[in-house]
Amino acid sequence: MKTSILLLPGLLCDAALWAHQVEALSTQYDCVVADMTQDDSLGGMASRAIAAMSEQFSVAGLSMGGYCALEIMKQVPDRVTRLALLDTSARADASERLDIRRELIKHVRSGNFETVIAKHFQKFVHPSRLNDTEIMSIIRASAMNVGPEAYMRQQAAIMKRPDSLELLSDIKCPTLVLCGAEDALTPPPLHDEMAAEIPGAVLVKIPNSGHLPTLEQPALVNAALAKWMERT
Repeated sequence: MKTSILLLPGLLCDAALWAHQVEALSTQYDCVVADMTQDDSLGGMASRAIAAMSEQFSVAGLSMGGYCALEIMKQVPDRVTRLALLDTSARADASERLDIRRELIKHVRSGNFETVIAKHFQKFVHPSRLNDTEIMSIIRASAMNVGPEAYMRQQAAIMKRPDSLELLSDIKCPTLVLCGAEDALTPPPLHDEMAAEIPGAVLVKIPNSGHLPTLEQPALVNAALAKWMERT
């Protein structure tokens, strides 16, 4: 029986976010990509994801998926054998970020979902990839698959999340903290902070990558995840 890996997408993302990693890892591992569109709380997202897994599993989450991964660590720490936190943060939103999220939700309710997608595009990837039609088409298709109603649920979940900094020192499983070196949304210092607090965490920064290294630099992310899965 293959070891299971739970992969958690971020805001406006679907399984396409992890497609390169599933392709690389599925020969050795059972990769399950969670549906992050049905719930308006991280607790609900985490419970739904856990229900699809075997007794023991590894979990990797990117951005909102990282917030959910930390929630899973709160709910079932003894079932998680490895943890990977990608382009995320253990901190709750500052008031300015909450204001930005409320404004985006307001745009969506006014029927301007396409405008909101365009606003996210600008910070999702490294500036050099803003004209990369392949990556941008993947991101756009994922956003449209998620849709406006699920997007608002996701934002509600993100806005309600608690600060998880105190949880980090209690994490006992092998942990990877990874980010794009030029991530504008969850910058590298947030990952330095998490890696310093989690005992034995390995920190990896992916060069020439923004907030979505799984799409921007898949080979480097695949290599880091393969090493992470070999840790005991």
